[in-house]
Amino acid sequence: MSGAIAIFVKTPGRSALKTRLAESQGERFVHAWYALAAQAVAAVAREAAASTDAAVYWAVAEAQALGDPIWAGLPTIAQGAGSLGERMHQVHTELVARHGAAILLGADTPQLRADALHDALRWLIDPAPRLTLAPASDGGFWLFGGNRAIARETWLNARYSEPDTAQQFRRALTGHGAWQTQRTETDVDTAHDLAPCMAALQSLPSPHAAQTALLAWMSAPRAIRSASA
Repeated sequence: MSGAIAIFVKTPGRSALKTRLAESQGERFVHAWYALAAQAVAAVAREAAASTDAAVYWAVAEAQALGDPIWAGLPTIAQGAGSLGERMHQVHTELVARHGAAILLGADTPQLRADALHDALRWLIDPAPRLTLAPASDGGFWLFGGNRAIARETWLNARYSEPDTAQQFRRALTGHGAWQTQRTETDVDTAHDLAPCMAALQSLPSPHAAQTALLAWMSAPRAIRSASA
């Protein structure tokens, strides 16, 4: 058992990205921010995975984009069709079969820390059934992992994008294993989430270069950001 990390992504130009953020910041900002944030998440995931020989994947929303140049550098896996719960079920099930344990991440929490991912991987690499979850400040979750396959119906027993999604999800998984809870972070969905994200990036004790690049871009005057987007 080595474990795996899957970063759920949508491809700019093929799918709508962060529509609530785009309403106030514009699509150009969102596309540039998303590309930098995804690379920051991937860099931290690779750093954490190196210590346990875990694999890191892009879990790509669009089947036709699996070979898109933007996702070069990591192997890709298709999310498949259906709701978020169905897509998480598909990716998690496949990676547990391949690697014994799997962690699912979004690309919208670029302030994540390698030590948190490392702790989650170490927790899951165990013979006993184990689960790990990191709450998001909006009531959802930004990380989930498990070392057993989970029935499709269980993934569908929680309502996603609700103020209590993380609580619903934990209830749905009662009896599936021992829990580890990671730190709460803000995932970026709206303009109000940008400031907490920047503050968290600024407070990182040892940021990755990709996180520093994202913070520099976010901190730059609008005109400079626009020119570099």
